[in-house]
Amino acid sequence: MREMTIGTNDAGQRLDKFLLKALPALPKTLMYKFLRTRHIKLNGKKAEISTRLCPGDRLTFFISDEFFVQDSQRLFMQARPEIQVVYEDENLLLVNKPSGLIVHEDEGESVDTLINRVLHYLYKKGDYHPEQEASFAPALCNRIDRNTEGIVIVAKNAEALRLLNACIRDRQLHKFYLCLLKGVPSPREATLRHFMRKDERENKAIVYDHTIPGGKTMVTRYRVLKSYKKIALAEIELKTGRTHQIRAHMAYIGCPLVGDGKYSDNRRERGLGFESQALCSYKLIFDFQESCALSYLNGQVFTVKSVSFADDAVIRRLGDALI
Repeated sequence: MREMTIGTNDAGQRLDKFLLKALPALPKTLMYKFLRTRHIKLNGKKAEISTRLCPGDRLTFFISDEFFVQDSQRLFMQARPEIQVVYEDENLLLVNKPSGLIVHEDEGESVDTLINRVLHYLYKKGDYHPEQEASFAPALCNRIDRNTEGIVIVAKNAEALRLLNACIRDRQLHKFYLCLLKGVPSPREATLRHFMRKDERENKAIVYDHTIPGGKTMVTRYRVLKSYKKIALAEIELKTGRTHQIRAHMAYIGCPLVGDGKYSDNRRERGLGFESQALCSYKLIFDFQESCALSYLNGQVFTVKSVSFADDAVIRRLGDALI
């Protein structure tokens, strides 16, 4: 027999959803059978799968130990714990992801990911205790491409994760990017509204000026902050969140991003040190519409302190070289 007490981060979940995460080695069909036959009890009684768990609830298991196999290696401990912290409190962490680092594991990399670096950092700091959590681990709330740098949001507890996901879903988070453009847009400030369809084979967004079957609206606001010859530094605010939105949209109006080899020819920029697109998610502003545990964030502006490609000397060097 084994017992498990529900903590704050695990509360609020349906019993079946919790069990699937807490016991990944337990097949779903067996889980339902064990609940039905009272091999898994909640507070000493038979429980319905839809029961919402509360802090202090006690689960009792009369099942084989093989279903409690845990990953003792803790893969995240193999990642470096060094991260660039933009902001941190007891609920969330804003981290500046460098270009070239993936956020989650993929086919080519499973250890050195942003989430593993974050987990190692929080574990080392004493803010993450995996042995005390049955189903929760700090999680990333947004993603940015491998070759894009900038702010990624990390929820440090379950309540923050729920609120931040809702904030992003309901567009109560304002996201701003900096990018270098080949070409100076005219006018220097505008809101672009077009339509896009993703080419799955090429992993590329195709932009149209008219509606298309299966297409999605794409809205991007840009503002040129400074320019030199044919190079512009622009601030971009996303009004929608589409695949490669900034890269595809700016290329569509004739001003592709410096270093972007998918939506333009980047051979000349590569020779100048730009191996990938000059794009940084550099500023966030929260705007929770209802009072909640994270309302204290409203109105605060969180920014990356330094963006290398935004330097005047870099812009002038590019402008002179790409005439």
